[in-house]
Amino acid sequence: MIYKSNFTMRLFCMVFLVFFVTVSSVAQNVRRVTGTVTDDKGETLIGATVKERTHGAGTVTDLDGRFSLDVDGRVSELQISYVGYKTKTVKISSGGPLAVTLESDEHILQEAVVIGYGVQRKSDLTGSVSSVNSKDFNQGVVNSPEALVNGKVSGVQIISSGGSPSAGSTIRIRGGASLNASNDPLIVLDGMPMEVGGSVSGSGNFLSLINPNDIESMTILKDASSTAIYGSRASNGVIIITTKKGTSSVRPKITFSSTNALQTPTRTADMITREELYRLVRTYGNDSQKSLLNDGVDTDWNKEIFHTAFGTDNNLGISGRAGAIPYRLSFGVSGQNGILRTDNVTRYTGSITLTPMLLDNRLKLNINLKGTCSDNRFANTEAIWSSATHNPCSPVYSGSDAFLGYYEAADANGVPVNGATGNPAGLLDNYHSTSKVYRAIGSFDADYSFRFLPGLHAHLTLGYDGSRGRGHVYVPHEAYQYYNTGGRNYSYGPQRNSNRLFTFYFDYGRYFDRIKSNIEVTAGYDYQAWKYTNAAYTELNDREPAEVQSASAADDQRHVLLSYYARLNYSFNGRYLLTASLRRDGSSRFGRGSRWGSFPSVALGWRISEEDFFKPLKPVFSTLKLRASYGVTGQQDGIANYGYQPLYTLSQPGACYMFGGRPVATYRPSAYNSGLKWETTKAWNWGLDFGFLGDRITGSIDCYYRRTEDLLATVPVAAGTNFNKQMLSNVGNITGKGVEISLSATPVQTDSWEWSLSGNATWQSNKITNLRLNARSASPHTPAGAIDSHYVQVLSEGYAPYSYYVYKQIYDERTGLPIEGLYADLNGDGKVDSKDLYHHHSPSADWLFGFSTSVRWKRLTLSTSLRASVGNYLYNGMAMNTGAWETMSYNSYQLNRLHASYLDTHFRKRQYESDFYVENASFLKMDNVQLSYNFGKIAKWCSLNASFMVQNVFTLTGYTGVDPECQGGIDMSVYPRPRIYSLTIGLDF
Repeated sequence: MIYKSNFTMRLFCMVFLVFFVTVSSVAQNVRRVTGTVTDDKGETLIGATVKERTHGAGTVTDLDGRFSLDVDGRVSELQISYVGYKTKTVKISSGGPLAVTLESDEHILQEAVVIGYGVQRKSDLTGSVSSVNSKDFNQGVVNSPEALVNGKVSGVQIISSGGSPSAGSTIRIRGGASLNASNDPLIVLDGMPMEVGGSVSGSGNFLSLINPNDIESMTILKDASSTAIYGSRASNGVIIITTKKGTSSVRPKITFSSTNALQTPTRTADMITREELYRLVRTYGNDSQKSLLNDGVDTDWNKEIFHTAFGTDNNLGISGRAGAIPYRLSFGVSGQNGILRTDNVTRYTGSITLTPMLLDNRLKLNINLKGTCSDNRFANTEAIWSSATHNPCSPVYSGSDAFLGYYEAADANGVPVNGATGNPAGLLDNYHSTSKVYRAIGSFDADYSFRFLPGLHAHLTLGYDGSRGRGHVYVPHEAYQYYNTGGRNYSYGPQRNSNRLFTFYFDYGRYFDRIKSNIEVTAGYDYQAWKYTNAAYTELNDREPAEVQSASAADDQRHVLLSYYARLNYSFNGRYLLTASLRRDGSSRFGRGSRWGSFPSVALGWRISEEDFFKPLKPVFSTLKLRASYGVTGQQDGIANYGYQPLYTLSQPGACYMFGGRPVATYRPSAYNSGLKWETTKAWNWGLDFGFLGDRITGSIDCYYRRTEDLLATVPVAAGTNFNKQMLSNVGNITGKGVEISLSATPVQTDSWEWSLSGNATWQSNKITNLRLNARSASPHTPAGAIDSHYVQVLSEGYAPYSYYVYKQIYDERTGLPIEGLYADLNGDGKVDSKDLYHHHSPSADWLFGFSTSVRWKRLTLSTSLRASVGNYLYNGMAMNTGAWETMSYNSYQLNRLHASYLDTHFRKRQYESDFYVENASFLKMDNVQLSYNFGKIAKWCSLNASFMVQNVFTLTGYTGVDPECQGGIDMSVYPRPRIYSLTIGLDF
């Protein structure tokens, strides 16, 4: 026992001695290195990374750019890096503190790409990702953020709903992957996913409530490997918007820009002239029609409703550092009149961004707050149709008090006649539709770097997006459009929306020198909840005692999304890349059995240009990378929040029963489908990135194929099987495939001259491969698009979505003109009926092109952008609905102007289902041309730049309508897009 005790004591003393010697030795070998990091302008850099070059231990600089790091005595070099600057390696001297200056590097700045839940170097990307920075944005009058990148990215198509300053846009990435569910991409603003297709009462475009001048970059995620981290909302791609932040400079940097613009009408509907109308009526008209001709009146109705509009956009930005807190403040005031009289929008925006660093720079905060107030007056767009068809022999004013002084078609008793179009000027001036919308978007980001494990970060995001809108519509009782109701029309619609986000995830990244591997792992949890509250009220008949009634039941809807996700990024030797992710989403929009979905993805990359065997080709091929990916994404947007459960709907005020002498509302059951489940999109992508001559020429080629299963679509159901003749169901599959090519080059780059250009091309094809309709359905198609209840678009297996379904028009062999009512008997049964309808093209383009170029000579720069679309077709509903003699007059009190096509066709009746009106709408557009000059310093404290721009310069197309870009595929008198002339002055202080 004594022996054992002595042995134990000796062993303990030996271990203690070894430990003491080791610790003393290590302590003697550790030394502290201090220093300061600045940029090439002498400004301190906050948050620059300082680490041992070999062992990886490190720290970050504080608010004064200083650092202090304990390193092994054997370490002789430190590596200092900062986003947007060249990484620098410095030797540790035995003298005083180090003074390190980092050089800015625009190429490195472009290498940093914002992705879902993080940032990645462009060279390490394995998915199809495109990023556009603020210097490459479209300039000029930009009312909404999506217009900044229109034509800049392959596979992305952006179509404005018209020329109104409040018009929204349709955004399609790779053509969309759904039918009735949403085809809109997910928008992520500073880490916060926005509601897809979200809007608020009184706002024509929810994205327009974000000031484009506050945006730093927009990243478009296109393939499933890059979008799957967003799971159930990513089938149609993701657009990540990153806004501008503060700087480390103590001295404030102030920027001011002012854009003033004139907008002029361009193309209007092609209608017959006054002289042609006279000739037709004198030749073919009846006595009542001839009596409506007035030799002394020649009214140009387009001039009565359209005008040259003025707009201005002024923005002030202040950035810098206040004590220990970097900040950025911005204020914007934008006022834009539409070319349609009475149409205008005024927007006020403000934002504040704070990015302090706390706890010895281990805690980085990013606090964002944005506020917007939008004041709108919406014009009555019915006036556009009316101006095209209204009788030019009618005066604007009647000279009497009837109809508030406007000349209208009325019978002998002074009552408006049925079927007559209203006076275009009266439709505008007597229609008062206004709204005011408030929106606040706030986010709080916290990133904590753990000391015990370098490379481990915890990230917390709290976000809120709240909006409130009030819309009013008022029409006086004397006005033509509500004259027969016996009183004025007044409606009021308040609405509140809220979107709350909680995100928490861990991120660990480390480079393992021994195995030449860089590993980054991300895992986290999201909770997002939405709430919508709206109601509308209407007051009618103010000639009698005012009667106020609810126009619709108050609506209070909510839905929630819970998510768990993880991602692995792995790089071996800087050559072989792997990305894998998994997300699991639970949505309250589906029943318990279908509520959860899993969305995995995997992608591989090979940087061939980093291989040893490639070195001889480096002088020519500077970059070459292969990519391949597969992923699964979902869809749960664009559908009802409670479509899976039985509900009762309150009747409208006009559908009440009388009990006890008063109207009583009723409740009726609504159609529902308890078996609703996720749409699932499986997508494959193959890509090649390349660069030549030191990346003076860069580009990429991507090929993709995707298949969406369990499509959500509203389809006919058998009578008696539910409470409606149509119901939202999972009905089939749709496939999409395409090729995308992007190319950028800088052929000339000297001190005096620089020429850069970029272009992209996209081929795409979407097809419905399975459409499971009800077995008792009389048609193998689902009606999709109609004009006056005549369906001309359908959903059918084997064809593109929303293909036109029409008769094949027969033409006169001698004149080449269509023969009225004569169509081809395609099935050869000896008669022409619905069985002879055929699929004839679709609104989707086969090819999309974008091109931009810029030439700089010293301080003068000339730039331009063009877009083209090939293979898209459009149904000219304006020509069909006004191109027949029957539309000349619906009564004996008014004449209507006909479409110019009547002079060729001489149709007596409208030919709704004739393929004559399905026109090739391919086009080439010059979106803008800009001339700018940088004056440089005009004072010690101020620099100036100025630019003049023309937007919507020209359109080359064979389409006979107003504009070949039209949402939905049926053109029924679009609001013309104006030509814009703008002058921008920019000041930097």
